[in-house]
Amino acid sequence: MRWSAAVGSWWAGLCQPKPLGHQGERAAEKHLRRKGYKIVARGLRSRVGELDLVAVDGRTIVFVEVKTRRSQQSGHPSESVDEHKQRRVTRAALAFLKRHGLLEYRCRFDVVAIIWPEGSKRPQIEHYQSAFEATGISGLFS
Repeated sequence: MRWSAAVGSWWAGLCQPKPLGHQGERAAEKHLRRKGYKIVARGLRSRVGELDLVAVDGRTIVFVEVKTRRSQQSGHPSESVDEHKQRRVTRAALAFLKRHGLLEYRCRFDVVAIIWPEGSKRPQIEHYQSAFEATGISGLFS
């Protein structure tokens, strides 16, 4: 295998969602639909960041960060949505709003934390509405 092909294969592997993460996103989507949310996008990745789920709750655009873990051994899943992650999600959300001409609409950032033990058919799902405010957006409106 040529060097460039090997690097391309390695990079593609990094960009693929992990099976547990993908399962968690699907479970979060189902959970939110049951609560009346309309899912309008999923798994959006760009150079500025990624958005797990974009939903509409009434007249509010909701950017949902989903964190899935097998256990709480390394801490609660929601704890991994630190300031750095919030900044990246904010940047990706702003790019989404700009691209779709939605800057005048109300939006919020939710976190869905999922604990899905190995072998369990049903995960434990916790939904945190308005989990964080837009972070680090100064200078992004140009």
